Amino acid sequence: MPGPMDTAPPPPVTTRGRRMRRRPVVPRAEGSATVFTVLRRMRAPLITLIVIFFVSVLGLSLIPGTDPQGQPVRLSLFDAFYVMSYTATTIGFGEIPFAFSYGQRMWLTATIYLTVVGWAYAIGSLLSLVQDRAFRQALALRHVSRKVTRLREPFLLVAGYGQAGETLGASLDALGRRFTVVDVSETRIDALEIAALRADVPGIVGDARDPHVLGVAGLGHPWCEGVLALTGDDEANLAVTMAAALLRPELPVVSRTTSPTVAERMSGFGSPTVVNPFDRFGDHLRLALRTPASYQLMTWLESGPGAELPPRGQAPAPGRWVVCGYGRFGRHFAADLRAEGLEVTVVDPVDVEADVVGDASDPDVIRRTDLADAVGLVAATDNDTTNLSLVAEARRTNPGLFVAARQNQPADAALFAAMNVDALLVPTEVVAHDAYARLSTPLLWRFLRELPHQDDDWSAALVERLRDACGTHLEALWKVRLTAGEAPALHGRLAAGRFRLADLMRDPADRDETLLAVPLLVLRGQEALLAPDGDLVLGPDDEILFAGRPGVHRAVETTLFVEGVADYLVTGNRVPSSWVWRKLSRSAPAA
Repeated sequence: MPGPMDTAPPPPVTTRGRRMRRRPVVPRAEGSATVFTVLRRMRAPLITLIVIFFVSVLGLSLIPGTDPQGQPVRLSLFDAFYVMSYTATTIGFGEIPFAFSYGQRMWLTATIYLTVVGWAYAIGSLLSLVQDRAFRQALALRHVSRKVTRLREPFLLVAGYGQAGETLGASLDALGRRFTVVDVSETRIDALEIAALRADVPGIVGDARDPHVLGVAGLGHPWCEGVLALTGDDEANLAVTMAAALLRPELPVVSRTTSPTVAERMSGFGSPTVVNPFDRFGDHLRLALRTPASYQLMTWLESGPGAELPPRGQAPAPGRWVVCGYGRFGRHFAADLRAEGLEVTVVDPVDVEADVVGDASDPDVIRRTDLADAVGLVAATDNDTTNLSLVAEARRTNPGLFVAARQNQPADAALFAAMNVDALLVPTEVVAHDAYARLSTPLLWRFLRELPHQDDDWSAALVERLRDACGTHLEALWKVRLTAGEAPALHGRLAAGRFRLADLMRDPADRDETLLAVPLLVLRGQEALLAPDGDLVLGPDDEILFAGRPGVHRAVETTLFVEGVADYLVTGNRVPSSWVWRKLSRSAPAA
């Protein structure tokens, strides 16, 4: 049966020589695919049962019997149908309306065995159908399609549920954000079903390059608010980016790739956000070399709710770096180091541009790099065993060396953790953290963009404030918009310029107590104010990014929505919150 993508599209409608653009049609799941599969596979068994039943009823109605007076009588078609129904289903009420003749009993005996054969054939075919891969896939497709169709809140479509998708999904679920998943691996979708997530996540096994599969996962759903292409295949991510740009051009797209060529091809379809983990890690490490506290703060905020405060490293002294492996990551990293004005020695077994040509795992080759005189080593090969041996050799030769390493396989995480490297690149985690920073709230991404412009002492002080408010595990970030709809109780004071950030940080129950929350950013139009002090006068339409516990969030919402709380926080005078009590207080005589 032809699907929705098999038929040729109609020609575009033209009006007076102008081409009219048709609205893209997003492929959807075939709602009757499961029914058609059952009917197609069970057609022969069902026809066999129907024929056996028809012949049995017709024969029983034609064979004569006798009534109690000995007169010949035949069963009506209804009586014959009734008798065959309870006989074929093994219920067996008896011989009605009269005792059967020997001819009727012989016919009924033959039809009983014939019906057993028919039922065995039908049940065997049904069991075979249940075990059929195509039927199970159609059934799962139907189930996921129903779950996606019933979504009535914004959700994200995640293509690829590897380590990056799983990490990002856990962070989104902690924020209460819904998402759907497409992955080619059945094992990953099964893991999604048993994952400890708060919400029920629809997951479909299929190739993300197929627009039909994306349609089933919700690409055409009106509540879909974004697409994330996080598979480990650059071509698959490119296909997802193309499908989203052509079928839903209004949706934001975040795509992962390590190839500059593929990134350029992605940019030809709309304006997707392309995340290259090699580029991002290079930017992160450059920040770690200049301001370690800023790198610590950025890593903590990007890791999502519940993340533990990472340790703060020490920036190495200026000097020569050794980069082992001149592939995509090695080239990016060497360029970043040279941009900082540092000397770089490159080791690669085949690249003639390398300073030392040879296998980095060979001790003789490493000795030629003079690690004892270097200040940093980058183990950037695509082999985890080689990278671990390089780190071990570097620690043995120069214990004070700053070591950065690339982890390629998730299974080797424990080994790299035991080596205690100063900077570890896990491409999937970099992609997940970057996507989380962009999607959790635009204010967080704006904060991280402005963070590299701050000095190390400023970042260290902000880390201490966050530790006092959240402890060593980061609490959820939340934003406040001071609009008439989202902060009605403050609208008058904001318009008059009589409400400070310090007033918003007071406890509504006791204005002398300060809430344990940290304002990370205040966005006023296009101006971003990072970690402002309490004397900042708030204005209408300001947006504030907070970090703090859920109880603090509820206290701030009380100030935003409950009338009279703002007056108490500013003046110390309690004002009745209800209209009746305000009227009574005004009419009461003054003391």
